[in-house]
Amino acid sequence: MSVEPETVRAFEHAGWQRAAASYLDTFAPATAPFIEPLLAAAGISAGMRVLDVACGPGYVAAAAIARGAIAQGLDFSSAMVGVARATHPGIVVQEGDAEDLPYRDGAFDAVVSNFGMHHVPRPALALAQARRVLVPGGRVAFAVWARPVENIAWGLVFDAAARHGVPSAAQAPLPGGAFNRIEECLHALDSAGFADTSARIVPAEWRVESARALIAALSAGTVRMAALIAAQPPPSLPAILADIAHHAERYRQGDRLAIPIAAILARGSKA
Repeated sequence: MSVEPETVRAFEHAGWQRAAASYLDTFAPATAPFIEPLLAAAGISAGMRVLDVACGPGYVAAAAIARGAIAQGLDFSSAMVGVARATHPGIVVQEGDAEDLPYRDGAFDAVVSNFGMHHVPRPALALAQARRVLVPGGRVAFAVWARPVENIAWGLVFDAAARHGVPSAAQAPLPGGAFNRIEECLHALDSAGFADTSARIVPAEWRVESARALIAALSAGTVRMAALIAAQPPPSLPAILADIAHHAERYRQGDRLAIPIAAILARGSKA
């Protein structure tokens, strides 16, 4: 069943406007381990002009600048743009649409996106726009979350909701594209006209104090997972939390949980 792009956009926009204020202290630590692999996949080096799409708080653009690149960010959430500008006042961050990039053709040597592509209503259009603003031979690279079977933090929540709650309760609009399998990412890049495409799973760990801290971070710093958690019947929440705590205990390292997470890192070049 197809979903109107504006329905997806409105849902995502409202969610990120809400999550922006607490993102740095809640969910940013989960995405941080993938920044350097993302920049490596795009071949970011000194002097390159880099665009960070769906830049959030601007961490990727800042890391690109640390490599000597000339980087700027773009995000559709004015609240998140405000966070990025406050966190990195020296970086140009613009409010704008990934599906209609406000830049001239060939303006960048690389376009990167760290966990933004699966939130875009029409990823095919966003990738086409990324290709347009790249120079010939320029590279695109993006990271998206892998399936829950590889991405344990998500799997713990989904499994607990399935056992004790209502998995379909959120009634969130379907995302604009399926991006949690390697073949899906490659197909999207190939369809957008990119060459020399590749994709791989990158593992990492998300260190949190407890199952309660995991739920709190997902509730405050995400959109779709937050909607799933918020929609659970209140009487079910204690059992869901207990289930997550029980199954997460196997990942305990000292006073914290080191929960396995995984992303798909995909890249391509403009022929």
